[in-house]
Amino acid sequence: MYVDKTREIYRMISKPEGQFFLSRPRRFGKSLTLSTLESVFKGEKELFKGLYIYDQPYDWKPYPIIRLAMNKLSAATCAEFEENLASELDWLGSQQGISLSASRPVAKFREMIQQISAGGDKVVILVDEYDKLILDNILDREEVLKIRTLLKQFYGLIKAMEEHIRFSFITGVSKFTQVSIFSDLNNLDDMTMMPEYATICGFTQEECEHYFAEWIDENAVKLGLSRLAYLEKLRRTYNGLRFSKLPTTVYNPVSFTKAMDQGGFDHYWFETGTPTFLLRMLRDGDYNIVEFDDLRLSSDSFSSYEIDHLRVEPLLFQTGYLTIIDYDAATQLFTLGYPNEEVRTAFVKKLADYFTPVPEPRVPDLVEHLRQALIDHDLDGVFEILTTFYARVDYSIKLKHEKYYQTIFYILFTLLGYRIRVEENTSKGRMDAVVETESWIYIFEFKLNMTAQDALAQIHKKAYFEKYRMDERDLTLVGVSFNAESGEIGDWEVEAYVGNPEARCFGHDGA
Repeated sequence: MYVDKTREIYRMISKPEGQFFLSRPRRFGKSLTLSTLESVFKGEKELFKGLYIYDQPYDWKPYPIIRLAMNKLSAATCAEFEENLASELDWLGSQQGISLSASRPVAKFREMIQQISAGGDKVVILVDEYDKLILDNILDREEVLKIRTLLKQFYGLIKAMEEHIRFSFITGVSKFTQVSIFSDLNNLDDMTMMPEYATICGFTQEECEHYFAEWIDENAVKLGLSRLAYLEKLRRTYNGLRFSKLPTTVYNPVSFTKAMDQGGFDHYWFETGTPTFLLRMLRDGDYNIVEFDDLRLSSDSFSSYEIDHLRVEPLLFQTGYLTIIDYDAATQLFTLGYPNEEVRTAFVKKLADYFTPVPEPRVPDLVEHLRQALIDHDLDGVFEILTTFYARVDYSIKLKHEKYYQTIFYILFTLLGYRIRVEENTSKGRMDAVVETESWIYIFEFKLNMTAQDALAQIHKKAYFEKYRMDERDLTLVGVSFNAESGEIGDWEVEAYVGNPEARCFGHDGA
């Protein structure tokens, strides 16, 4: 079964010549798109019977093809990468029946294009994951700049040799503007955020319901859900990735097909690879993670960037952890946020592993105990578990201030699935955190190198609780003190308001 994307493919190849770039997150169907293009340019028309492109006015002429999969050339240094790339080009040349005499990759690439096109037919060049080596080494500044220089020279040949090239298509996760495919290719069509190519990778809601109708019906029955309820849960869990100003969203194809095959709602996409460099940047940098639900950026700030001036926001968008939620044409600002429950939950779980000393396998069990303690209004139990997550904070982390402790709190309560708001505005100030359960509203205030009583006093001084006076749920005020030297919870104070404004107060020194 093939979800037909050949309308977009035909739009690309119907031009007499074309140079295209597409950025999409990993495991999103980029390689399959290249395979589709490869079959088209091999002239394999019969493979496309029943698909859109089959009946279009295209001549199906076969062309010689150079297909490079950069994700196969892992290396820890530029020298190792250069050696691997040279070997790969020699092998590709042998598949074309040619022998390359040059020793360096750039010269080999030029020689290959010249020899292949000498027969009269122009060459088709397909490059998968052009930026894989940059991303693999992005935190090693010295090596990554060497790799960028090599890639700039290598991809610059596509411009230099364009009279020999019928079509080129390059994919990647990120867009580094100083790599020559963006700075030197005058005719390059960057499809990444073009509305007409917004759904070339991934499945739309309509495609899911059409192509996977049989699986949807069977899984809904198996799970005891109506078809509409099952579709809604699929949408919340896996849909939501958006790649243009138009409000068109898609499902990650890996997650959706696994959900169809296995009939559950597990988190599949994140398990296919962990962006360690991203997590390290978030932990060691001065980023406010709690803002990622509602992040506003201009198009220039997240569509491309430089290795010399890395920011995590465009990386999060390009790797799929954040997506476009809204676009304001008047201000030309994009609002970014988590695309769906799968991405949010899995990403926050990885953050817990990086921001706290608790090993990832232990997190679900501890979070479940935390959930039960909140339901039971067992504040001693809550802080017993919180103390585990705050214990022995890594001293290399730069965020030795209240925002860091607030971030860990946000991570844990997001994993709980409770509605959590950080820095919630009131008429008199901003509360550090508010957590809402079915029966309770918890207002938390954090203080670094001050007392829990100081934190509680601020809640009263700013009257944060006034916002919830009319709420039928019981109200709990919690002041928390942290020790900056140890990174641990010092003490806490709690006031509980049950049913009426009369306070039932109790405290704990954390000992």
